[in-house]
Amino acid sequence: MLALIYDVHGNLAALEAVLADAREQGATGYLIGGDVALFGPRPLETVARLQALRGATWIRGNGERWTAAPGDAPDVDPVQGAIAFARAALGDDLVLELAAVPESAVIDGATRAWHGSPLSDVRSFLPQARDDEAELLEGVTETRLVFGHTHLPFRRTTKRGIELVNPGSVGMPFDGDPRAAYALLGPEGEVHHRRVPYDHRAAAALLRTEHREAAWAATVADRIEQARVDADER
Repeated sequence: MLALIYDVHGNLAALEAVLADAREQGATGYLIGGDVALFGPRPLETVARLQALRGATWIRGNGERWTAAPGDAPDVDPVQGAIAFARAALGDDLVLELAAVPESAVIDGATRAWHGSPLSDVRSFLPQARDDEAELLEGVTETRLVFGHTHLPFRRTTKRGIELVNPGSVGMPFDGDPRAAYALLGPEGEVHHRRVPYDHRAAAALLRTEHREAAWAATVADRIEQARVDADER
């Protein structure tokens, strides 16, 4: 049983809840799907917890790329403020190590994992198909793609017969449900979406109390509490 863990975003409390649930469900391996540290209150501790897992495969998200190269990220809050905090917390060596993680990973003969899509780590799929879906799938030979980035858990099949699986976000869901989201991939290819309660208000409070003067922290705290973001920010 493979636990699909995406978009933790430095939310250690949410991660611990998900890992406990995954163990109870019989997970024996882990796919770490990117955006591990950026934006949350505990970036270093979150990375350390994930690095301690046995049987984990990592791929890089835009969060790791942006943290290593802030000039590539949008020049706005909460992005740049969060990057500055994450870089200071992680240190140069770990920032570069995370940015060097591969962009994708083979899960099995029919399944490959990315952060956003095969085309981009910031362009991804949504629960309903958009006009650019054919472009995002160009050249894909696998029959299943696992990805994250939008923080919206779903599973559907495209017109080409490619199964799309988004496990959702562990640390910052955007579907209105603040519970941590992840998914399990079974030995026969079955997918089980999971939601795990944790004290999301306490996680938000960490940001507000430890970064009182930081606009980025207030924005992220609101997102953790409300489990929503404006559609044009995804």
